[in-house]
Amino acid sequence: MSDNKFPLWLAISYGLFFIILGINPAFREVWIAEAIPLVLIFGVLLFTFRHFRFSNLAYSLMAIWLVLHNIGAHYTFANVPFDWFNDLIGSSRNNFDRLAHFSIGFYAFPIAEYLVRKNHCKPLIAGLFGLFAIMATAAAYEIIEWWYAASAGGEAGIEFLGSQGDIWDAQKDMLADTLGALFSLSLFFIFKPYQQER
Repeated sequence: MSDNKFPLWLAISYGLFFIILGINPAFREVWIAEAIPLVLIFGVLLFTFRHFRFSNLAYSLMAIWLVLHNIGAHYTFANVPFDWFNDLIGSSRNNFDRLAHFSIGFYAFPIAEYLVRKNHCKPLIAGLFGLFAIMATAAAYEIIEWWYAASAGGEAGIEFLGSQGDIWDAQKDMLADTLGALFSLSLFFIFKPYQQER
């Protein structure tokens, strides 16, 4: 593990990406609000790296959400240039936020990996805990999103909320989070990172 430089290069690359996309965002207020979870999660990963190293696959999955959320923070999620995909599925709505929500579910993988490698529980229970943790986090985030949009008001609040006129936006976002968690947990049970570490 000491010779594994992949997490280091991934962290450096993401740090540069974060700085570049923070230089001239579309809405500075929205960028600040969206950057808070990015800084918190990236900071936790940096702080805990010496004490617990996830598998390269876990770090890769976590990086996907960091990158996608960073792009959404820069443009605002409703305005990310994503027409090629929207046209592909025949949607007039910008679905980049759905993709980003799907990638939030990828954090079920490292949650399950941590629990198994620390011998807190068996893989099946760890997987269920990872799934439920993502679902709870998704619900909590939708509440925070609503609170911020209501308190900020105006265009910044609308851009942060990013519902694009869809009354079921919060529910669809939570579904995307859940599907992402199920996808990542299927990878968890296929690749079994807890066995590789042993």
